[in-house]
Amino acid sequence: MNSINSAYESLSVSDSLQMEPEGSDAIAGSLRRARSAQRAWRAFPVRDRLRILRRFRGILAMDAEVLCRSVSLPNRTPKDTIAAEILPLADACRYLERNTERILGPRRERYRNRPRRLGAVTVEVHREPRGVILIIGPRSYPLFLPGVQTLQALAAGNAVLWKPASGGFQIARRCARLLEEAGLPCDLLQILPEAPEAARTAIRGGVDLVVLTGSTETGRLVLYQAAETLTPAVMELGGCDAVFVREDADIGLVVRALMFGLRFNGGATCIAPRRVFAARGCYSAVCRGLADAASELHSIVVESRVRSRVVGLARAALAGGARLLHGNLEAENGPGMTPIILADARPEMELLQSDLFAPVLCLVPVDDDDQALAAADMCPYALGAAVFGKREGAESLARHLNVGCVVVNDLIVPTADPRVPFAPRRRSGFGVTRGPEGLLEMTVVKSIATRERGPRRHLDPPGPQDLRIMRSLLEMSHGPTLGRRIRAGFRFAASVVRRLRGK
Repeated sequence: MNSINSAYESLSVSDSLQMEPEGSDAIAGSLRRARSAQRAWRAFPVRDRLRILRRFRGILAMDAEVLCRSVSLPNRTPKDTIAAEILPLADACRYLERNTERILGPRRERYRNRPRRLGAVTVEVHREPRGVILIIGPRSYPLFLPGVQTLQALAAGNAVLWKPASGGFQIARRCARLLEEAGLPCDLLQILPEAPEAARTAIRGGVDLVVLTGSTETGRLVLYQAAETLTPAVMELGGCDAVFVREDADIGLVVRALMFGLRFNGGATCIAPRRVFAARGCYSAVCRGLADAASELHSIVVESRVRSRVVGLARAALAGGARLLHGNLEAENGPGMTPIILADARPEMELLQSDLFAPVLCLVPVDDDDQALAAADMCPYALGAAVFGKREGAESLARHLNVGCVVVNDLIVPTADPRVPFAPRRRSGFGVTRGPEGLLEMTVVKSIATRERGPRRHLDPPGPQDLRIMRSLLEMSHGPTLGRRIRAGFRFAASVVRRLRGK
């Protein structure tokens, strides 16, 4: 989930800021210690690693009060922190305890699927840890998102350098101490400073994977540096999520969900609803419901530069024909911002194509699912979406959406299910976090092909019959008809006999 204050925010590619020598040396030392600790950790049986995670989960549950005090975010209460960060992190930990061995276990390919020409060859696929993983966390969810990624990396046998965003150092350090209390070996998890240069130095030092949760601009800058060292990366970047309301949707549920999306975490959630494509048959009802419910919305703390951008884009949308359902586009005193809801917006408006970390919602009437899909695809972001309607039709629409995660008849919260992988597309990033696929991202593949018995004719010196043998073998194995395959088989046998006789 995105953060406008993530690690590289406001930095340019040409930025030449460097850490002080002692800072660079400290990061380099953390990397060396992590790599040394990882060599021993990867040899730990998976069950032993998971015992540590199991102990950590229990300690985490008892430490909630201290963790809540470590979070310094506006629009957050301790209840919010437990619900949005601590509880889903504990759920993810339990999921790893129960499923890591199955997900990462070696896989033996079925013998009958082998090409017969290869004879008795067995194939096993193994998953091995990458090494040292740099995790760059967001400001908006400083514990849950980097915490899940850290637990997955550790469960897979890696070491971790956790680089928190601004304001996230205290909770990251607290989480590390809880893991140490649970028995995590020393130096396996290193908490880096919040400064952006810490991530730069770690990448230069040679980490084996970068996992970033941040804005799209931040992703570009991190990828620019990772490219210099050919370091692979997983990017979970910005979003401008769409909600699709079909004619058979429960309008009351839709309104409740959209109100929740505007309130949740102060609108600072990358998968919060920004665009609503509602079928014309229920469009007016959705607009009326939102206008009535919006009176209960309170002012939300938003950074001044973000608020200014949102107001500017909203004014441009109004000039282009949109209609203000709720909100204040005039200057407001203090850091608060009244959530903005616009009706009769058009998908080509810049407001509907921007990654905005603020409580803003734009409604667009559509004739049918096809028009809704075409309108949604005009936005370059493809992080997540939600669909409301009766199950069969809603799930059918969900399968056609070009996004990585779709929630049907709910919003945001189901994505915290530890079974759910999160796989952004287009400008929203690439790679996978969370879920089984997120765990697999923390590993590399090793294939072992073992010849058990049989001739190894490919090792013999070349002979005059080789071309005839290969041609007949190809047609015998893959010819379009049974008759051709049988005739090719006779030619193949004759060619092999000639070769064995030395002709």
